[in-house]
Amino acid sequence: IANGAAAMGQEVSMFFTLWGLSALKKHTVLAGKNLPQKMMAMMLPNSPDQAALSKMNMLGMGSRLMKKMMRDHHVESVPSLIALARELGVRLIACQMAMGIMGVTKDELIDGIDYGGVTTYMADAVDSRLTLFI
Repeated sequence: IANGAAAMGQEVSMFFTLWGLSALKKHTVLAGKNLPQKMMAMMLPNSPDQAALSKMNMLGMGSRLMKKMMRDHHVESVPSLIALARELGVRLIACQMAMGIMGVTKDELIDGIDYGGVTTYMADAVDSRLTLFI
């Protein structure tokens, strides 16, 4: 949706919080995290390519099947869609509060993104013509 809007010339920002931060990860770092944060890091995917399909994961079979179906229908992967969004000028914002809670560091996330909190999100949302929360 963001890429479609950006391709139509719309100004687009995306706010990633909690589990959504996984879409921006390039790798996981355990050093410097407390025990709960390390446990959370071990439960979450190291990158979007390693994300499961929740209850449809079926020991990894669900993810492999979905990725195959996406390729068969010429749908880009999440990392490719994120890269395209960046090329189109979509502003990607990682939630600093969620990062702090989950122990996610800037080193773990892709380069060239913004960081902010609810006020950053609301500043964009208040001025927008359309807001989607998925």
